[in-house]
Amino acid sequence: MNSKKRYLSALILFALCTSISSCATNNTADNGQSQISTPTTITNGESPPSKVEPYSTTKSPSQETPTSNSKAVSGKTTNVTLYTSDEQCQVLIPKPASVSADEPMTEAIGKIIEQRDTADFSLSGYRVNVNNGVATVDLRIAPDSKRQITSLSSCEQFALFGSLRKTLTSNAQWKIKDVRFTERDKEIAL
Repeated sequence: MNSKKRYLSALILFALCTSISSCATNNTADNGQSQISTPTTITNGESPPSKVEPYSTTKSPSQETPTSNSKAVSGKTTNVTLYTSDEQCQVLIPKPASVSADEPMTEAIGKIIEQRDTADFSLSGYRVNVNNGVATVDLRIAPDSKRQITSLSSCEQFALFGSLRKTLTSNAQWKIKDVRFTERDKEIAL
């Protein structure tokens, strides 16, 4: 329960900072009102909340895992390693993080994506499907995002996709051998 409070506090602080930086750097902001979307995680094909366009996928019952929509009841955490880019976008730096033991992969991905949301590039949701050691991360761009994935610089792409790929493949407990990225189920060419 305590980790949920810390996560929620960090999310509120992030939203506040993003809102403030948006007002300070964007003269065409809509009177200082900015809409912050919290990434929504969906694991193994579960139906997303109504804010995100529903996905149509099939899943086998043996692949079902808890999603962010189901509340973690244990309150236990586990340590994972998150990888984030250095300022020059040359290397990925490992950083230990504490995440929910019930949904460690989902929460780790959410923490990385949170760092990549900016005033002009925002994701409204994502989901992760794991099949035979291959993780597919499907991203949803927020409708009000001023930029799309194709407009990200090579540094921004390295920071987002490199961080996600390295985090997923380097945490051995998840047994991920490869990572694919899609946007609305269409392959993202990197």
